[in-house]
Amino acid sequence: MTELATLSAVEMRRLLERQEITAESLIQSCLQRIEALDGRIGAICTLSDTALEEARELDRKTAAGEPQGLLHGLPVGIKDVTETAGMRTTYGSTVYADNVPSQDALVVERLRKAGAIILGKTNTPEFATGGNTFNEVFGRTRNPWNLERSAGGSTGGGAAALASGMIALAQGTDLGGSLRIPAGFCGVVGLRPSPGLVPTIPSDFHWDTYQVSGFMARTAEDVALALAATAGPTPRSPLYQPVVGRDFLGRVRDSTLQGTRFAYCPDVAGIGVDASVRQVCQRAVDAMRRAGAEVEDIELDLSFARRPFLALRGLWMVAQQMGRLEHLDQFGENLAGNIRAGLEVTSSALAEAERTRTRLWDIFYDLFQRYDHVLTPTLPVAPFDVEMNYPATVGGKPMETYIDWVATTFVLTLTGLPVASVPSGLDADGLPAGLQIVAPPQGEEAALAVARWVQELVPLPAPPLGR
Repeated sequence: MTELATLSAVEMRRLLERQEITAESLIQSCLQRIEALDGRIGAICTLSDTALEEARELDRKTAAGEPQGLLHGLPVGIKDVTETAGMRTTYGSTVYADNVPSQDALVVERLRKAGAIILGKTNTPEFATGGNTFNEVFGRTRNPWNLERSAGGSTGGGAAALASGMIALAQGTDLGGSLRIPAGFCGVVGLRPSPGLVPTIPSDFHWDTYQVSGFMARTAEDVALALAATAGPTPRSPLYQPVVGRDFLGRVRDSTLQGTRFAYCPDVAGIGVDASVRQVCQRAVDAMRRAGAEVEDIELDLSFARRPFLALRGLWMVAQQMGRLEHLDQFGENLAGNIRAGLEVTSSALAEAERTRTRLWDIFYDLFQRYDHVLTPTLPVAPFDVEMNYPATVGGKPMETYIDWVATTFVLTLTGLPVASVPSGLDADGLPAGLQIVAPPQGEEAALAVARWVQELVPLPAPPLGR
C-alpha cells in the first residue's frame, strides 16, 4: 500500500496535472488498498474491471497533449443505488442482485466527462434505507476506525472507502442524513447540497425535494472540487439551483474565519446527546472561538419536526417504490416496513408536515439575520456495534423509532438548506464525531469553507485501517 492513494483529491489532481504521477499509478495504488483492506471492511461491493484501462487511456491522451478534465484520473466510488452503465447496480436488494443498467445516471455522466474514473460501487442498505450499512447481497460495511463499529448509512460504503484510502471521492445520496451520518462516523467530510444542485436523473420522483445527490471526501476542498464538476441544471430535471458565477473551490480556499458569526446548539432534535459526543463537538467549537469566530450558544428546539419528517419519508418511500410494489414481500424488513408505513400516511399528516417545513424555513430565515451559520453535532452517539440495526438509547433514553437516533440530521433535511458534516475530533475511544454546519440558501461554498477551517483547527489522523 502506498501513500499516493491517501492524498487529498486536490493534491492528486495537482500531481496529475503536472504529470508527476500517472492516472495508472494512482488507480494501481487504490486497487492495492482495496485488495489489502476491503475484505475486512466491506466498502466496495462491485469493482470496475475497466478502471486500469481507462487510466491508461487518460495517460495516453495526456502524453498526446490533450487537455485534462477537472477530475482527470481521480478514483471515484458510486453508491450502489446510482446507475452505472455496464456495471452492476443492485440497490442493495436481492431482487436486483444481477441488475446491470444500460445508461449512467446524470451525476456519473458528469463525473466521467470531467475525467474521473469510476473505480467501483459502494455498499448501501437496501434502497438506501437505514443509518447502518448492511444488506442481504453484500453483507455489512465496517468502520475503518474500529471494525466492530458501524460505518453509518446509508452511504456507509463510500465513507468507509474514503477513510481507508480506497477512493478519492464518494458519490452518494442524502434523504435523512445519508451523506452526513457516515461522514460523521468515519471522520470524513459530507455535504447535503440544496435540492437540484446536483440533479438526480434518472428518477421516479422528479419533484423530490427530500433526497439529494452529493459527495463525501477526505477534505472540504475535495467536496468542492466534486461539486464544481457536477453541479448545474439539466432540462431533464425540473429542480435546479443557480451555478453561474459560483466558484466552489475558490470560495472554499479563500474565505476567512475571522468575524464569522455562528450559533451553536448541542441538541436541535430534542433526543439528547451522549456526553462523549458533546465533549468532542464542544472542543471544536471552542477552537473556532480561539481562532476568531464569534460563536453564541443558543437554544434551538426542532423536536416538533421529528414526526412530520416520518410522514414525508413515508410519502417518499411510496413515491420511489410505487413501480416496485409487487416486490414488497421480497424486500428486507427495513425497506418493506417503511413502504408499508408510507402507505398508511394520511393527507392531513402530509399537509401538517408541509406546514412544518414552512415553520422551519421561517425559523432559519430569522436565525440567518443574526448569524452566518448554525452549528450542531452531526449525530448524538458514537459509532455503535456494527451488528446492531440502530442504537437502543441516546443519552440514556430509549428511542421512539428506529430512525429517531438520526433526528439530528433529518430535521435539518426539511429546511432544504445546504448542510455539511465535518470531523470535529476523536472521543476517548478514538472514534470520530462530526459537527454539522447549516448554511443559508445556496450556501454550499460557505458551509464547506467552515468545514475547511474546522479541519485545520482540529486535524484528524488517519484511522487504523487507513494508514
